[in-house]
Amino acid sequence: MGSEKLYPPQRLAAAQRATAAAGLDALLLTPGSDLRYLTGYDAHAGERLTCLVLPAEGEPTLVVPTLERPAAEASPAPATGVRIVDHADGTDPYPLVTAALGGPVAAVGLADRMWAEQALALRATLPGATQRLASEVLRELRIRKSPAEVAALAEAGEAIDAVHDRMGEWLRPGRTETEVAADIAAAIRAAGHVTVDFVIVAAGPNGASPHHGTSDRPIGAGEPVVVDIGGTMPSGYRSDCTRTYVAGGPPPAEFADYYEVLRAAQAAAVAAVRPGVTAEAVDAAAREPIAAAGHGAAFLHRTGHGIGLDGHEEPYVVAGNARPLEAGMAFSVEPGIYLAGRHGARIEDIVVCTTDGVQRLNTTPTELIAL
Repeated sequence: MGSEKLYPPQRLAAAQRATAAAGLDALLLTPGSDLRYLTGYDAHAGERLTCLVLPAEGEPTLVVPTLERPAAEASPAPATGVRIVDHADGTDPYPLVTAALGGPVAAVGLADRMWAEQALALRATLPGATQRLASEVLRELRIRKSPAEVAALAEAGEAIDAVHDRMGEWLRPGRTETEVAADIAAAIRAAGHVTVDFVIVAAGPNGASPHHGTSDRPIGAGEPVVVDIGGTMPSGYRSDCTRTYVAGGPPPAEFADYYEVLRAAQAAAVAAVRPGVTAEAVDAAAREPIAAAGHGAAFLHRTGHGIGLDGHEEPYVVAGNARPLEAGMAFSVEPGIYLAGRHGARIEDIVVCTTDGVQRLNTTPTELIAL
């Protein structure tokens, strides 16, 4: 996918207009998803300062360590119109930030996850400037995905679906969760991801812990196994998909019963997605069937989270979020039922709100998968 579509130059101008509208004089963005969103540069985070200086008016400047200038120049950043300046080891990079601002500033927006040592150094460099969060500006730009971003997320969804399609090669009774996870991680890379972000293989009672991870416990015959996996594609966009499996025999009867409740709840929540529906209404659509079946207390987490250049971002599909959905919003729909000490299940798809409904980006079956 062409970087000019995923990282178009007009994003910087839009961000500058939004910065001015928010009452900020500039954004200061160190390595992370905001920097990549605006420039396409997947910068290395380290003790040497990398910082995009984006004034509300004027030329954007990317301050980089000298030894990383080749990487910055090879990235999509120059095509977006960013000027690159560098600092050698042993020199103070913060005067470059001041120079790039072009004058005094009263308020700046810092990358939300900027390292504290850099945030404090910028406070010392700009003692008269109020520091606020850059997300005040960038959240509204990033929350609606462009067609190119949706295509990148669809590519990620197809890649992770291909890994789930191969689960029968690895998930067998007697193998440990960790052994299965190692095979899955290799397959995530083989499917096109550049990094493996997480692999959860949670069998039997471990499936009742939504963020279990893995262990050296062998998988038992007939035990439900929750497999939640995701990674980052070369585009920078993420995958995230959960399916629940059973291998080597039938699952417990109570599990089979509540799995069908969960499957219906997940389908109802996906079907509820359309413009104008609130995020909390989608959460309620997932929660109500589960509560009606007597498992409300076993649905331990929100129904979903946004996804893009971050694995978790706006919008969050949770009670209390009354924000109406809009076309281009991409997020997970992943209800779960977790019975402590026994087993659990989760079904997760990434979906996109479209102009007239919803598009699932994960298309593998949601039935309980017997291997």
